[in-house]
Amino acid sequence: MLPEFEWPWRIGAAALALGLVAALAVRAARKDRREYSRFRRYRSTAKRQAMLRRWLIESAVLFGGSALVLLAIVHPLLGALLATAQATAPVTWLRDALAGGLGIGLLLGALLGITALTLVGARSARREGGVIMVGDIAALLPRNRPELAWGAALSVNAGIVEEALFRLALPALLVVATGEPLSAFALAALVFGLLHLYQGALGVVATTMLGLGFSALYVVSGSIVLVMVLHALLDLRTLVLIPVTVYRVHRLPGSVRFPPVVGRASTQPAAETSEPVAPTSGDAAPPAGDSGA
Repeated sequence: MLPEFEWPWRIGAAALALGLVAALAVRAARKDRREYSRFRRYRSTAKRQAMLRRWLIESAVLFGGSALVLLAIVHPLLGALLATAQATAPVTWLRDALAGGLGIGLLLGALLGITALTLVGARSARREGGVIMVGDIAALLPRNRPELAWGAALSVNAGIVEEALFRLALPALLVVATGEPLSAFALAALVFGLLHLYQGALGVVATTMLGLGFSALYVVSGSIVLVMVLHALLDLRTLVLIPVTVYRVHRLPGSVRFPPVVGRASTQPAAETSEPVAPTSGDAAPPAGDSGA
């Protein structure tokens, strides 16, 4: 179980957590929003790929590096934090309810359900007008084969480094300040959501709820690897599966130029092509050439 922390330790942990969260929040409010606004206007896939590569490196260094530093400090608390959280009444009740293989069955059922809904939704989107997206993320969808690779890399990286930071390291730091495990996980999930400010208010709400779900899964299952895999799979669904199954971007070479994402911009590339392309606005327009019939 968690030890009792003296006030100097609690104040120090709170100051370190506030400093880290403030730095990440300022970066999200200024740098991320500015860069994403510029990214939306890019027509050249070379520029898009350069920005995706930059975001991949920065994410690995910033989130991964922060997680490693914090884990070096708080790693003795990780086991106690998880055990204390699992010993709370609501988590104990839920773990007992899911015992005996029921939890694994529900998880597999949920994954199969998500897969089935994705495939059905992809077919419907090709016929009826595009994919409905939660938050302003349409510009992130890869638009050709080379961009798919960056989308896959970003997805896997996010699953690893973001979960290491927001489900392991930051809650272990916050629990020193709060003294209560569930609130530490909830606060870390809230920070996770706020860092998606570039996606708009709806994106912040959606990612906050997703972060709470990831936290609950980690606490109930006790496996951070499971949560990392699920996070990566959900991102791969958005940045790889949807662009491939709905917009067929794997058929497009890397030489195609696109209109910038401004309002309801056309989805037709500047270069002549009959292949469908990813939407270029938050309205998720249908692939070019798809009559909806």
